Amino acid sequence: MKNFKGIEGDYIETKEDNLFFDIKGLLHPNDKRICFLRFYPHPEGDRVKKGVKFRKVYELEERYSLLSTKYPKYLFFSEQLDLEVQGVKIQDIKKIYTPIECLESLVRKDKLSNTETYSKSLCELFIDKGGISKELIGITGSIMVGLNKEDSDIDIIIYGTKNSLRFQEKLKNLLDESSNFRKYNIDEYRSHYNWRVGGSDISFEDFIKSEQRKLHQGKFYGYDYFVRYIKSPKDWEGNFYDFNYTNFGRIKAKALITDAKDSIFTPCSYKINNIKILEKDLISNKINFNDISEINSFRARFCEQAKEGESVIVEGKLERVNYKNKLEFYRILLTDQKKDKMLIVN
Repeated sequence: MKNFKGIEGDYIETKEDNLFFDIKGLLHPNDKRICFLRFYPHPEGDRVKKGVKFRKVYELEERYSLLSTKYPKYLFFSEQLDLEVQGVKIQDIKKIYTPIECLESLVRKDKLSNTETYSKSLCELFIDKGGISKELIGITGSIMVGLNKEDSDIDIIIYGTKNSLRFQEKLKNLLDESSNFRKYNIDEYRSHYNWRVGGSDISFEDFIKSEQRKLHQGKFYGYDYFVRYIKSPKDWEGNFYDFNYTNFGRIKAKALITDAKDSIFTPCSYKINNIKILEKDLISNKINFNDISEINSFRARFCEQAKEGESVIVEGKLERVNYKNKLEFYRILLTDQKKDKMLIVN
């Protein structure tokens, strides 16, 4: 994966403005990378790098607002995606940080902080006990760009489609073998609930149905960890310009999950059928709802959300997908933290 810089999990540092962006997705325009603001200089920031204070920005809405008012050059409208997105042009990139290189640097480093030590140790656990090749694992997030705090999360990236699916199965045993590597307890799920779906109308009871089964998140020696899986390049399906998306508005529906094998990956995907429309606010009435065949999200909170055979209530943006001007279908895209949802109902 070293030959594929500039994909999901990598970070960008800009030449101007001293900004750090996290890259989203695997397919990108030729002249830029689609990415979202993560750290920016601020005199009252609680993170320091080379004498400069930085602040971390969390909410997607806040990221757009900050760029719109202070750094509009990093906003552009994408005809392919049919929406305004954040991005950095190739000529404006100072450096691309990658998870594999981050892990390699920690292995070489003589003195590590506690967060770095445990991030490195978790990778070593996955390599030694989980059978992951050291060439297919890395550390992303604030540690990768040197802007972590002592209580920062451990963010692990694992590459390769088959490699990821095999390792996900081994995670069950790894979690059973050590009290220092475990899933969240009920109090931690409650804190996690406020972080993940705060401000939405999702109840804790609905939230916990999915969350308590997820294997890719939990605690390692008291630190929050999150594992993100990236598919092999041969499974990326075309290039950025092969796809055209059209926004048709918002929809709420009940659907049956028919295939959830891609639910662990970022972006995540679920195949669906038996669509029953509950609410809609669409720009067209000429939609065959039987053509809605997928639920997709670039947000990690929707990974491992449901299993094959389960019914869900899903609410998000309805998009028409055109692939190479031939294949056409509809998908429900989940992006908004407060409005979008995917809840198990059986």
